[in-house]
Amino acid sequence: MEALYHQTNRMVLETQEYFHNLDRIVGNENETDKEIQERLNSISKNCEKLSVMLFKEPLAKRHNSKLKLDQLKYDLQHLQAAFRNYQFAKQRKKQDEIEREQLLSRRFTATDSENTTILIDHNLQHQQSLVVSQTYFCGLYWCLSNTTMRLIEKRVKEDKYILLGGMAVTLVIIFIVIVYF
Repeated sequence: MEALYHQTNRMVLETQEYFHNLDRIVGNENETDKEIQERLNSISKNCEKLSVMLFKEPLAKRHNSKLKLDQLKYDLQHLQAAFRNYQFAKQRKKQDEIEREQLLSRRFTATDSENTTILIDHNLQHQQSLVVSQTYFCGLYWCLSNTTMRLIEKRVKEDKYILLGGMAVTLVIIFIVIVYF
């Protein structure tokens, strides 16, 4: 187990060193990526073997061996994350170069209006959508306020009739009470 651990630890250190020199490597990027991926795969396989071998260790050594194995797994996770970040950055850089080349290769002519417009469609559509929403909201607000005002006026008329009717009933009751009692 010790020999496999030292071999795997050496591979981790070599891979870390490889990552430090990765910025200086020009060309053969696909081969470099393949080599890093192979190294990470072999480190992962060795960690799996060490996990199996861990339970065959004597109980006195098992705790220290587990700590060493956990450190190797932790280092492996960091290397894998660094490799994913490197690949993402490389892919983003290629995409930026492609977009730059497309923009630089675009030919603009004075008569062709489609080519002279700079595409800001997303922001323009967003702004137009906001204007349409605001217009719709203002119309809806105007409609609701008109409807509300009509309902209030109708309610005022109904309340006026109720008030006059209540006053008439009250006067009739007062008149009856005064006359008969």
